[in-house]
Amino acid sequence: MDTTIGIIGGSGLYEMTELTDREERRVDTPFGEPSGPYHLGTLRGRRVAFLARHGAGHRHLPSELNFRANIFGFKVLGVRWILSASAVGSLREEIKPLDIVLPDQFIDRTRGRISTFFGDGLAAHVGFARPLCPALSALVHEAGHAVGATVHRGGTYVCMEGPQFSTLAESNLYRSWGAHVIGMTNLQEAKLAREAEICYATLALVTDYDCWHEGHDEVTVEMIVANLAQNARTAQQMIADTVGRLPIGRTCECATALATAIITRPDTIPEHVKRRLAPLVGKYVK
Repeated sequence: MDTTIGIIGGSGLYEMTELTDREERRVDTPFGEPSGPYHLGTLRGRRVAFLARHGAGHRHLPSELNFRANIFGFKVLGVRWILSASAVGSLREEIKPLDIVLPDQFIDRTRGRISTFFGDGLAAHVGFARPLCPALSALVHEAGHAVGATVHRGGTYVCMEGPQFSTLAESNLYRSWGAHVIGMTNLQEAKLAREAEICYATLALVTDYDCWHEGHDEVTVEMIVANLAQNARTAQQMIADTVGRLPIGRTCECATALATAIITRPDTIPEHVKRRLAPLVGKYVK
């Protein structure tokens, strides 16, 4: 059975308890080591690969993550869909702790993170107007209702550098921009998944209000940890339900994102670059 579904677990979601027939797989990539081994298994009758974004024991800061290795590893494993879960802060009163947001847009507030597989003699520019797969997000939304979660479909995710949280001025600025949640990880994953022609959707798990909220001083570490644990349980249910809903084939634009994106003349692309990126560009560049 092919492993076509990838799951990235974020803060509080370090494993999928429903996985059966488990095996651990380490994947070598030309971009270094992923966050850890991939845990392959069967979920709702489908073969999936789970990766703990921050490593075992949550060892890696958001800025330390090797996003390229993580996504390339999924591509090598044959993954065509990625379901991502991550903790976020809310920038809107109506988006409450323990709610789940399915963003459809990003604002980039990171600095110096590598967000592309390309360069070194091969230029490509994928479309990113709709940075998350609408078809996959729709299935996640259906799954959220099926398991009784409070789900907000659509919204803008501010991806900040961290590891510190926002200043009050920044938090209010993001609210004035119309943003909905703030986190530190998902944008690079979405960009790289698009370049790898992998459908990507994220479950933004709200643990608390960002510091703009007048009650933010009442938030304690214990409260956040408790919310993380509850969010993780809900996310596992939603992800499992989504896996059961996934079709076999794809008709979305994600599946052919590179078809018109590569602009370098094939005969000028260095051979070592063709070899390195063969899992991504092999069907387009010979």
